Amino acid sequence: MSVTAAASGFVVLLLTVTVVQCENGWDVSYNSTEICAVRGSTVDITCTYTYPSTVNNLNTTVQETFWFIKESNGIHVDLRTDPEYSGRVENLCGNNTCTLRISNLRESDSAVYKFRFTTNQPTGSLTGSAGVTLSVTDLHVQVSTSMQFEYYNDAKLRCQSSCRLPDHLNYVWYTNQRKMRKEGATSSGYFDYTDSVSCAVKGLEDFSSTSMLLSQNGWGVSYTSTEICAFRGSTVDINCSYTYPSWLNGRVTTVQKTFWFIQESNGIHVDLNTDPEYSGRVENLCGNNKCTLRISNLRESDSAVYKFMFTTNQPTGSLNGSAGVTLNVTDPQLQVHVRRSTANQSSTWTELTCHSSCKLPDHLSYVWYNNNKPVGRKKYFQFRHFNPEDSYHCAIEGQERFPSPTLYYPSDAPKPPTVSVSPSGEIMEGSSVTLTCSSDANPAAHYTWYKRSGDKQVQRLCEETQFVLSSIRSSDSGEFYCTAENELGRSSANIFITVTYAPKPPSVSVSPSGEIMEGSSVTLTCSSDANPAAKYTWYKEDEDSPTASGQNVIITDITAEHGGKYQCEAQNTQGRSNTTLHLTVGAGKSVIIMNTIRYTLVVMLVPVLVWILWTRMKKTLSMKSEVNEAVEMIELDNCPEYENNAAAAQTEDTEEQEDLV
Repeated sequence: MSVTAAASGFVVLLLTVTVVQCENGWDVSYNSTEICAVRGSTVDITCTYTYPSTVNNLNTTVQETFWFIKESNGIHVDLRTDPEYSGRVENLCGNNTCTLRISNLRESDSAVYKFRFTTNQPTGSLTGSAGVTLSVTDLHVQVSTSMQFEYYNDAKLRCQSSCRLPDHLNYVWYTNQRKMRKEGATSSGYFDYTDSVSCAVKGLEDFSSTSMLLSQNGWGVSYTSTEICAFRGSTVDINCSYTYPSWLNGRVTTVQKTFWFIQESNGIHVDLNTDPEYSGRVENLCGNNKCTLRISNLRESDSAVYKFMFTTNQPTGSLNGSAGVTLNVTDPQLQVHVRRSTANQSSTWTELTCHSSCKLPDHLSYVWYNNNKPVGRKKYFQFRHFNPEDSYHCAIEGQERFPSPTLYYPSDAPKPPTVSVSPSGEIMEGSSVTLTCSSDANPAAHYTWYKRSGDKQVQRLCEETQFVLSSIRSSDSGEFYCTAENELGRSSANIFITVTYAPKPPSVSVSPSGEIMEGSSVTLTCSSDANPAAKYTWYKEDEDSPTASGQNVIITDITAEHGGKYQCEAQNTQGRSNTTLHLTVGAGKSVIIMNTIRYTLVVMLVPVLVWILWTRMKKTLSMKSEVNEAVEMIELDNCPEYENNAAAAQTEDTEEQEDLV
């Protein structure tokens, strides 16, 4: 077993010495038999193998080397062909040494790994029977000591896992998601009651532990899972772990009682051990701050939320895990899943898996039936060849009265799917539409829906037999297609969706653009996005009847009366919409010329008329002045003939004015 620095992503622990299997020169040995690794890291599992160079005068050559975790009916499944490990495993071999490298470890990778090699000899195949047990774990923060003060905790923390990790690993710590300066498996200091703390292996910071809220002062209850599915008549284990401060208020904390309950009334928690409904069917198995509730001979009435509680010698030292675990007791609902490998001719195999819609306990045993006869007792069943008349089904041991549906062979790749849309007929914008895909396939097909855009780009929508558009939009129009796929092949079919919708607010324009002159011609245009296509009607302001219909309106020899507001209305079977256009008409060229002439004449004649009037007025005023002077002279001379002369002068003046006029 090779160990690489944690910063490079390898986090492993070797626990035991080399195990050797040796027989007549055939040998497989592992560097360790137990490895503990952190989720997300990379692990190397290494072995060496030997074989006799010659057997019965035939030189030995190695034909195949691989690692496996599954074995059934003499078939060993190469991990490189297992989709659960796709892209995550490598088999690195050389000089009779092989290393299985698994990256991006998952908790589901916890298993016993074995190595096998085959040769050209008649019996030249060997498996290292002991194997290597890999445990993939998560980290958690444990409060080893805690002293409570008025505003803070003096706590000592440890970063650990369910299995022992190497001592040389480096750790990083986080307080309220901010990295602390301290490194190491332990951390201590003063923490506020509102602080939350987590830890991670250095180099694997993306896989840190769950944050622990220190306001609980080190008190805590956590459950392995929050939901469990189990079957009538079976046995279920519900697990939890709990923590408490080792020292508080000047004294050491001791646990006085641990129990499970489902009922709480007026602050009283009923211990299931005292509940007659569970009499003789429950056990509370506790040790090392862990407790397991085991319920046997399950009934449907056992479906409930189960909670754990412990009490201590401290004044406030009682705590229950408020979240609890939801147990659902039901009948098995099993299906047979089929998987095939054709990586190479020598390792072709078919694997059947007994699958349930809910997560089953790991300790359950299964029974496989070939043509109604028991043939195996594992969760999966493997074989290389089958007859056309063969049939298979599975059941849980002890629950044989609830078998899976029978799977018949030969299996078939999916036929071209049938696609449908509901409701059928016209699809209106805003309505709910369901697309359904179905195919005849054995084993059952897996469906995926896609949409193909106009630019041929493909968008993945969902992995269900139905795809629902709860409020379809006009942009959803286009090509949808689904694929039906199983282990034996893939097929697809498409459907085109057209969404009808009312006209959008129209776009209106005038051509030619710019100033519109009297006597010219213009075209008014209206367009709207609509399905089905819209019909257009034009209205002029203050007119009761439509002015015109159609997308384009042409006005020739336009006059000022044509100016004003025009409204275009777009209408189809789904609705209508309108937009207003303001048309302004300017004077024509001939009118401008006449107005220019009129203006010019006015500008030229007005000064002349003013000068003539001013000249006449001036002359009139001059003559009046002379008459007045003559009258004054007659008065001064006291002429007896004043009146007659004055009258005569007036007569002459009148005659002169008439002459002027």
